[in-house]
Amino acid sequence: MTTNCAFLENELMDVARLFKTRPFEVQHTFRFENGVFYNDFVVDGESFFFKDKGQVRDEIEFKRLERRFAKLGFYAVLSDKYGEIMPWGALTGIRPTKLAYMELEDGRDFRELFQKMRVSEENVALVEAVLKAQEGIYERKDGNTDLFVSIPFCPTKCAYCSFITAPIEKTRTFLPDYLSALEREINESKDLIGNLRSIYIGGGTPFALSVDELERVLKPLDDLVGCEYTVEAGRPDVFSKEKLSLLKKHGVTRICINPQTFSNETLQRIGRKHTVEDVYRAFEMSKEFGFDVNVDLIAGLDGERSETFVDGVKKAVETGAENITVHCLSLKSGAKLKEEVAYIENPSISEMIQASREILSKAGYEPYYMYRQKYQAGNNENVGWTKPNKACVYNIDIMEETADNLALGANAVSKRVFTEKNRIERFASQKDLKTYLEKIDEIIEKRKNFFKKDL
Repeated sequence: MTTNCAFLENELMDVARLFKTRPFEVQHTFRFENGVFYNDFVVDGESFFFKDKGQVRDEIEFKRLERRFAKLGFYAVLSDKYGEIMPWGALTGIRPTKLAYMELEDGRDFRELFQKMRVSEENVALVEAVLKAQEGIYERKDGNTDLFVSIPFCPTKCAYCSFITAPIEKTRTFLPDYLSALEREINESKDLIGNLRSIYIGGGTPFALSVDELERVLKPLDDLVGCEYTVEAGRPDVFSKEKLSLLKKHGVTRICINPQTFSNETLQRIGRKHTVEDVYRAFEMSKEFGFDVNVDLIAGLDGERSETFVDGVKKAVETGAENITVHCLSLKSGAKLKEEVAYIENPSISEMIQASREILSKAGYEPYYMYRQKYQAGNNENVGWTKPNKACVYNIDIMEETADNLALGANAVSKRVFTEKNRIERFASQKDLKTYLEKIDEIIEKRKNFFKKDL
């Protein structure tokens, strides 16, 4: 692909990746004259011309519209040329709701933009429903903070996983030093916290730790308790009443039970070592402690038919979980399956997503957060569904990027959100456990400077 605007090349490539059919050769030229954005394309020898008007207030707005109209024009070319229609049209960003909020804050109806970008009416309605469910929780305010603690250990690594996690038996030698480093990080980061909205301990699989090991993570957080407090307990085969009791003792309010599927056959194919019966035992075990429960399901797992997935959604509803998130399979570098497939195609993926929307809506759940990923099966999206008044604050804040995220541990990415300046800055700690431990003093000091200095 050639373009006279180098920074647009990646944007246009993102559009091309939406399609199963791809062009062999693309040339793109852009110019801006008298308030009009002109985009010309030559796709495999055929010429196309587009022009759009936009109100330009400053350089940031100009760049935004330059990207938007170029992507829209290129999408229109490929969609019409190949007869392929994408559910999110020309939108390639991972946070459609964030774009909707930006339009509303500028006094515009986001629906007009989404329709212009050829987003389906159903997905426009989905965004509208998410925004409604976030009322009373969504808050853009400097100083708001969410705290994330990373536990990058799992019983085994799933075939679709691209995280840095490895089977705990292969990394256990690092665990004692990792817990010591994490205790230091927590204790030395408390004065960096502003208005604390939520705590989230995730992974990995935090319940892969023993009771004593888990307490070493929880205890330093005791004086922060009082907000929403979630532990991503994870796989049901590592659940125990002792661990659940420990969470209750330390003020945890929400846990995650993540079966991903309610099919024993699929569990085997993706490398899980637990059964569906273990999932039900985890729910039964958790009932007496009164936690709100989040559940994750994945549509498009290897070999899973639509009826099997749909049955799993119904079974998830039957558990009574307060939140159910439906993910579409997305493969990234590092995932075993990514090495085996070039294009994620599942003819029934949209059928699965449509069925999940109908089942969850009928059961009284509301969509309350959503995001998209590259290489996502069927070019669909991930949606978190909640019972009324049970939305997870952390999920909303992290997806809408409305609060600082103080992230501790290996591969943890902290964010500072400057709402007035409409800017986000990031600080990432090392991914590799050995390197993270070697550089822990440097990480702690750099994070302090990151949160204290005026960016």
